[in-house]
Amino acid sequence: MGSIYVETSIFGYLTARSGRDVIFQARQHLTRRWWDERRHRFDVFVSQLVFEEASAGDPKAAAERVKLLEGLRFIGRMTEVDQVAELLVTRHLLPAKALADAQHIAYAAIAGVDYVLTWNCRHLANAERLPGIYATLRSEGLSPPLIVTPEEFSDAE
Repeated sequence: MGSIYVETSIFGYLTARSGRDVIFQARQHLTRRWWDERRHRFDVFVSQLVFEEASAGDPKAAAERVKLLEGLRFIGRMTEVDQVAELLVTRHLLPAKALADAQHIAYAAIAGVDYVLTWNCRHLANAERLPGIYATLRSEGLSPPLIVTPEEFSDAE
């Protein structure tokens, strides 16, 4: 069994009301399918940051997101997270406004999980950014988690 860090965008897709956008609907379907059919194949981790982000916004929606976190493995605050995240930003692998995204990567790498599951394709699951992110993590003695979307698990058997 592998391990997976589930980033906040996944919980947003799991609890969001379906919209008209076809891409949104497809992502929501893939996310819910992964959650229902494949999540049990992994040790599922979330961090303090995921909890904080999931708790924000509309109280009813936040309560739905936070409920999904129950029973998942929790990674508490670690001082190393900020150091690694700052390195990803100072090396221009992620913009300063995406510091929280860098922290998600740092949590997962420091905890030694195998995957980061996300729909954040601008900063996390981004083919142009990943080589530099992976190289930086390796240079810091960390094993980089594979950053993926639920779609990448859709046909795995």
